[in-house]
Amino acid sequence: MGSKVHLVHHLAADELHRLYKAATDATERTHLQIIWLLTSGRSAQFVAEVTGYTPRWVSVIVGRYNEAGVAGLGDQRQFNPGARPLLDASQQRRLRDNLDDPPPDRGLWTGRSVAQWIAGMLGRLVSPRRGTDYLGRLGFTRQVPRPRHAEADPLAQEVFKARFRRRVQALQQED
Repeated sequence: MGSKVHLVHHLAADELHRLYKAATDATERTHLQIIWLLTSGRSAQFVAEVTGYTPRWVSVIVGRYNEAGVAGLGDQRQFNPGARPLLDASQQRRLRDNLDDPPPDRGLWTGRSVAQWIAGMLGRLVSPRRGTDYLGRLGFTRQVPRPRHAEADPLAQEVFKARFRRRVQALQQED
């Protein structure tokens, strides 16, 4: 990238400076600073060094500004559509219907077993994490038994509960 860049004249340098000083979003502020410095006659190399961006990224920002003006600056990630889901609506319904029956290994449905089912449907490997994600999307929650101590004595627990109830009743009568 040479030191001279072609910049479409959308706004005057003083207006860009005002917008730059008034910006509250850090990314938009830096982009406005880049355009303001370039409009003020600074070289692209200088602007890249001052802002900490690479010359290539400065040229990308200049391209956005040339194309859309100030509206093209700032964080544009919110317009990224993201990846397509693994399963479409009909495939998710099939998965939901299959979750009513036991899995092929006759155990319980887990993220890993759902991922294997999805892999069989799609014909490619699927991470167990995706299986857990689809269980969550379909409204399933993690079900684990309540923890119990290995050396717990059920008889001692019942005796404790009975004594505790009698103690509480006695305290209530005293009060």
